[in-house]
Amino acid sequence: QVQLVESGGGLVQPGGSLRLSCAASGSIFSAYAMSWYRQAPGKQRELVAAISRGSVTKYADSVKGRFTISRDNAKNTVYLQMNSLKPEDTAVYYCNAGSTVVAPGNYWGKGTLVTVSS
Repeated sequence: QVQLVESGGGLVQPGGSLRLSCAASGSIFSAYAMSWYRQAPGKQRELVAAISRGSVTKYADSVKGRFTISRDNAKNTVYLQMNSLKPEDTAVYYCNAGSTVVAPGNYWGKGTLVTVSS
């Protein structure tokens, strides 16, 4: 099993930046594909970005060119750098670990809230 803890959320103005972190423990981090999902009020949870065990990345169309996912296997951490933030990026962001980037895995963090507002 793997435990996931997100951090780095907060309030930011439109056009600003945030970096989310997800620290993993309890298992071999490098063996997992890692993803970030988000859920806005009244909406379904959606994939934001994912990174495979071999560091191949994929992004939702809505964040391409603005967000960057990366991983540091030595630190058991996955990051989400978010630039040019928009109000529609407001959501709870969740970290996920699984075997593939095609679908979410079984392991979720508790989430971190990102609010983009002036």
